Amino acid sequence: MSRESVQAFFEANAPEIEPVVLTDSTATVAEAAQALGVQEGQIAKTLALKVGDERILVVMAGTGRLDNRKTKAAFGNRPRMLPAEEVLELTSHPVGGVCPFGLPQPVRVFCDTSLRAFDVVWPAAGDRNSSVCLTPDRLAELVGAEWVDVSQH
Repeated sequence: MSRESVQAFFEANAPEIEPVVLTDSTATVAEAAQALGVQEGQIAKTLALKVGDERILVVMAGTGRLDNRKTKAAFGNRPRMLPAEEVLELTSHPVGGVCPFGLPQPVRVFCDTSLRAFDVVWPAAGDRNSSVCLTPDRLAELVGAEWVDVSQH
């Protein structure tokens, strides 16, 4: 499903946005920034977390790191990273291609304010070789994300 579900998501919700497929890997922030010719912070990484009994996605600037104090204040509990198998089950996307688009089930999505430091950001598009370019506000709008400040930036 993965890249195909992301493509279908954009065709249905934002046909003007076209995922970019590269021959180079975009699986890590550094690889993606190099392949796309952008700053590492512009890579919008998507973290799959478990907070209490809920699984959520947090999209943040590639150079950001979760701040334990801020995440506990925002979510009421300390988040735990999901193992790769659960990430794939939750999103249909493999680690390295995780994004908030084309999900097989509803998942709460949060966008960290670190994304707003950039005019455009590049989240993955369902696999380790694809990305999509859009503004942080458009990203949040398309996936119904809530804005939070949970990173060290």
